[in-house]
Amino acid sequence: MSPNRSAKGDFQITSGTPDTVSVSGVLNFGNAAKAVVALKAAFEGGDRHVLDLSEVTGCDSAGLACVLAALSAADCRGRHVSTRHVPESMRSLAQVCGVESLLQ
Repeated sequence: MSPNRSAKGDFQITSGTPDTVSVSGVLNFGNAAKAVVALKAAFEGGDRHVLDLSEVTGCDSAGLACVLAALSAADCRGRHVSTRHVPESMRSLAQVCGVESLLQ
């Protein structure tokens, strides 16, 4: 799967590693709508069960919501997707919002 970039180029989604979708860059209000569409599409094809967030450099509440929406959409299709390398800033935001357990 080729990289998927927002119009501003702030995030990139790749799936070059078997079983894994990787996100890099910033996930925020400005690109969350495009990011959630790209993430959902990445998990629709193939047999991917891991979301690697190690290269996410920034995230606001909209970015967190797009990650949770993609995880939920996969779950509704019977696929459990686990997260890896959740950045501390995203984990802290999830904890404040009371949704940290959803990033497992």
